[in-house]
Amino acid sequence: MATGILKGKRGIISGALNEQSIAWKVAEEAHAEGATFVLTNAPVAMRMGEINGLAEATGASIIPADATKDEDLDALFTGAAEKLGGPVDFVLHSIGMSPNVRKGRSYDDLNYEWYKQTLDVSAMSLHRMLQAAHKRNALNEGASVVALSYIAAQRVFPDYGDMADAKALLESIARSWGYRLGKENKVRVNTVSQSPTITTAGAGIKGFDGFFGFAQEMSPLGNAPAIDCARFCIALFSDLTRFVTMQNLYHDGGFSSTGVTPEVMAKFVQEG
Repeated sequence: MATGILKGKRGIISGALNEQSIAWKVAEEAHAEGATFVLTNAPVAMRMGEINGLAEATGASIIPADATKDEDLDALFTGAAEKLGGPVDFVLHSIGMSPNVRKGRSYDDLNYEWYKQTLDVSAMSLHRMLQAAHKRNALNEGASVVALSYIAAQRVFPDYGDMADAKALLESIARSWGYRLGKENKVRVNTVSQSPTITTAGAGIKGFDGFFGFAQEMSPLGNAPAIDCARFCIALFSDLTRFVTMQNLYHDGGFSSTGVTPEVMAKFVQEG
């Protein structure tokens, strides 16, 4: 049930592709909690998605922006301020893509031009976004920035490929900006490490079904659904978390703290 914890707040939400997207659910929840916001995605992603329907349902404006292009991000923050009536109170970074993973290149046989694209799209885009916002004073005092990450930044998941490197860089960028923006204007910057989630992006990873099932049996609470991740993001956008910053926060049903479970061990026990 909505409580209005974002009433009066303005924001930017990136990465809403379709109803499976965590960003899509964040937008729905933010709208329910009283926020106004701008939706953004790369033009090519917008042609593939259904963002117009989300904008209509939530009353949001749409500003296309390629997060690897500084001029697009400048236009995004300038346009958001014009449409929303001032600086923003929250930003969701839900951007990630690996050509190597999509095209089945293993970690020991990467195409390095594609590797650069992975890092630029999935991690450097956060730096570009916050640098653009910082130069334009586009973040209100006490604003909150959340970027979606994954535990592969800390542990090896072989089929996650170069996306693991990108997530590690993403988390480092969040900490570095979190320090600077916090000192200057009490802006918070955090990453959320979510459970494997059935989204268009997640389903593109080789062996995702097994990946999802393993995490489910390793997590005492089970895999966290996308809607619950969205609600966690809403809490981080709100004033209830004003002193939480520079953290990588696990939203994974306990997976990150579990060594082994009986369900997983049972698959390796030999009878007799």
